[in-house]
Order: sequence, then structure tokens, then C-alpha cells
Amino acid sequence: MEKEKIIMGVDPGTNILGYAILSIKGKALSCLVFDVLNLSKVESHEEKIKQIFITINDLIQTYKPVEFIVEAPFYGKNVQSMLKLGRAQGVSIAAAIANNIPFYEYEPKKIKQSITGSGSASKEQVAIMVKSILGIKDDHKYLDATDALAVALCHHFKGNVLLKDSIKASKTKPKKYGSWETFVSNNPSKIKNPD
Repeated sequence: MEKEKIIMGVDPGTNILGYAILSIKGKALSCLVFDVLNLSKVESHEEKIKQIFITINDLIQTYKPVEFIVEAPFYGKNVQSMLKLGRAQGVSIAAAIANNIPFYEYEPKKIKQSITGSGSASKEQVAIMVKSILGIKDDHKYLDATDALAVALCHHFKGNVLLKDSIKASKTKPKKYGSWETFVSNNPSKIKNPD
């Protein structure tokens, strides 16, 4: 009998935080839960941070994940939003550390690429692929929930584009060039004139 491995994924946010629990048994993947913590009506930032910690800690206690995966904040123009997002990520990680669970983080582009094959995929495209991979029929009101599942799946795939069983991996290896001159002479169409 295959041993079950539980991974928890989090899409951090101080208004809507997505979370998901992924179960892996051999090659079989299943979603135990994917949902959001909706804090949009909580006015105090301190209370939001507290609720994030309590919720993440409760989920860890309930599902006993062995790995905790979180989406890394990406650079944004609004510094205050970035600080709040960083706090949501930090307090989520603190809950994992408090429970002695190793944590990992992935950039949004890396997560999208591992799920859809494109680092610029939309949240809707990610949701469609995640539901297809896991055989989920239900739609969730918030895409943050499927984003959290994508975070966990990305870690499971470890950067590969979907499962090897789902997509035939290309057998062609990238060409190696001994020098820059050889590359240029073999690829004239890739050279752009500065004019």
C-alpha cells in the first residue's frame, strides 16, 4: 500500500488568502481541500494577521502536511500592498515553522509555467488546468483557492511542465554550441540589427 504524502499550498493575501491541501499516493494526486480565508471585512490589519496564523496553524494540525509551499510575493508598484502581502506570507511561514514543517516558495511565473506551460497564463487558465489535473468538477468563487492548489502542484512537479504521464516529454536535447561565433553563424535569424 502506497504511503500518503500531504502538501499544503498557500496563495498569501491579507484580504483573500487561498489555501489547499494536496494528497499524493504514488502517482495518484487528489485535493483534500481548497478554499479561502476571506478577511475583506476585517478592518484591523493586526486582526487579519492573527486570523491568518490561527487558520494556517489549524489546517496544519488537522491535515498534518509534511511540506508547506507558499507563493513568493512579486514586485509591485504599490509599496503598502507589497508590505501587507509580505506580512501575510511571513505569518503563514511562521505557522509552518512553529509546527516544524519545511517550507518552500515559488515565484508566480514559475507556478504558472509548471501548471500551464506558460509563465504569463491568467488565473482562469491556471484554474482550468488545476481542475483538469485533479479531476475537480466544482468551481470556486475565488481563484485564490485554485491558485493555492497550483502552488502545491508546482512543488510536486518540481518545475516540470505537468506530469510526465500527462504530456509526452520532448526527446530532443537543446543544441550545444562551442562558441558564440558558432551560435551566430548557425542562427542568423536570431540576430537583430541595432538600426
